[in-house]
Amino acid sequence: MTPSRDISRLIEIMAALRTPVTGCPWDLEQNFATIAPYTIEEAHEVVDAIDRGDLDDLREELGDLLLQVVFHAQMASEQNAFAFGDVVEAITRKMIRRHPHVFADKDGNLTPHHVKEVWDRIKAEEKAERAARRPPEATPSHKSLLSGVKAGQPALTRALELQRKASTVGFDWNDPRAVLQKIREEADEIEAALDRNDKREIAEETGDLMFALVNLARHVGADPEAALRATNAKFERRFAYIERSLAAQGRSLEDASLAEMDALWNAAKTAT
Repeated sequence: MTPSRDISRLIEIMAALRTPVTGCPWDLEQNFATIAPYTIEEAHEVVDAIDRGDLDDLREELGDLLLQVVFHAQMASEQNAFAFGDVVEAITRKMIRRHPHVFADKDGNLTPHHVKEVWDRIKAEEKAERAARRPPEATPSHKSLLSGVKAGQPALTRALELQRKASTVGFDWNDPRAVLQKIREEADEIEAALDRNDKREIAEETGDLMFALVNLARHVGADPEAALRATNAKFERRFAYIERSLAAQGRSLEDASLAEMDALWNAAKTAT
């Protein structure tokens, strides 16, 4: 087996990895649910490479993301559900349908705004067609305002979209300070749950606190996903400062006390 620029080689490799007896034991024991977290992770790594402007890394991460698509398609093929070619056909059909101004005999002089209107209209038609194909018991009898919010988004992003959708009918805070008060209430509820040592309640209240924090970000015009990425990067810089400072003393993290690391952290806040 040799590398190739042809997608068929990647499909062959994935099929070989999933071949019983001769394949890879780890790949063979995977299913859609166990691979899904890796799919999300690879998508985030693509975004990270873009944020860093690292095109070499972007090439590698796009390959990793493509592997996820091939992996899912291979598992579906094993169940006689669909194959990789069906995935490609579905998306090409969708792109042609959603761009009639490019692929049909129509006026191509559309503004970006009009293109977006056409895209949204055709997406709505496709969604209605998919709903019509589902059995009646799979279709909820009540049409929720929130049903249009995609379920596959990262939790922070979906929380933001749920809140935005609810705000369109006035279900919203009027002042970011009111959201801040809600955050304090949620923190108090976590403390009460800690006193009761109720792990399920602690997790639930922690989720409520995170949801309230996303609400605050929305009210102050901050993207919570981008804000958290920036904070992650800041944490890494400051932690690296601690490591470098200790290394300059010939010491490791294990040699330092929490008080020493905390002092270096405060120094890092000034330095970075």
